[in-house]
Amino acid sequence: MGAGILVTGAFHEDGFADSCDGFGGGWTKERILEIMKDSRIGSYGTIGIVLMLLTKYLVLMEIPFHKLPLVLIAAHSLSRLASTHCIFTHEYVGNQGTSKAKPLCSEITSKEMILSTLLGLIPLFLFNDYRIFLTLIPVFIAKWWLAKYFKKWIGGYTGDCLGAIQQVTEVVFYLSMMVMIYL
Repeated sequence: MGAGILVTGAFHEDGFADSCDGFGGGWTKERILEIMKDSRIGSYGTIGIVLMLLTKYLVLMEIPFHKLPLVLIAAHSLSRLASTHCIFTHEYVGNQGTSKAKPLCSEITSKEMILSTLLGLIPLFLFNDYRIFLTLIPVFIAKWWLAKYFKKWIGGYTGDCLGAIQQVTEVVFYLSMMVMIYL
């Protein structure tokens, strides 16, 4: 967990925390976006990030150690695919001029999405178990629900929303793996 945070500079965790603050404390599109732009972390963000990291830790502790490296690689790959899929299917609503994710604000072409999908799914083939592809169902249900929620409240997604999708779908993948391992 620490290595992932260090490698990305807590980029996705920050987006998750900002989304928790924005959607927890804002009741209008303008207020939600304003709160998410604030660099300070609030109560909702703090509680959200602590609970999310605690959930990751507890679930990862239940996965057999010999499976952990591949599970971590697959989770990171698949959760980023879920965020990329949101870029492909939904509209960006943030301020492109001040966004931390400027290159991601533009639309993704079909060719880019196909390549992203292939790259995102490659780690699943390394499990040598076709049942691993069942994890796609809860992961993309979570992505679909979050994207729908974001669209309802702010009309699309922001970079912080993408971070939230990445973090939530990563946890959903871990939970799905835990269920598969013990069934």
